[in-house]
Amino acid sequence: MKKLITFLLGIVLLFTLSNCQTIKEKTDEIVKKENKKLSQFIGQPVSELKIVMGKPTSLSKSETGSKLLIYKTKKYGIPCERKFEINNNDMVIGFQSKGCF
Repeated sequence: MKKLITFLLGIVLLFTLSNCQTIKEKTDEIVKKENKKLSQFIGQPVSELKIVMGKPTSLSKSETGSKLLIYKTKKYGIPCERKFEINNNDMVIGFQSKGCF
């Protein structure tokens, strides 16, 4: 009886670990797609970013003094925030994405 319980616990543990790996793989794939989508704006003028992304939710300044355009949305109740760093020539030089899928 003890061997049967140990065997069943082993199977449950195996399924749990494999499901965690599947979720991690799916999450990594989503992040990769998001980064690929947003990296197309690097080196582009801010006007191009606004054509595709629309009007930013807010504007801010980074620690380095460059402008930050911040886009906030919600999908399925989960907040998404995308920040684009803009240099003095109004060109996109970086981005950050948090909670977006």
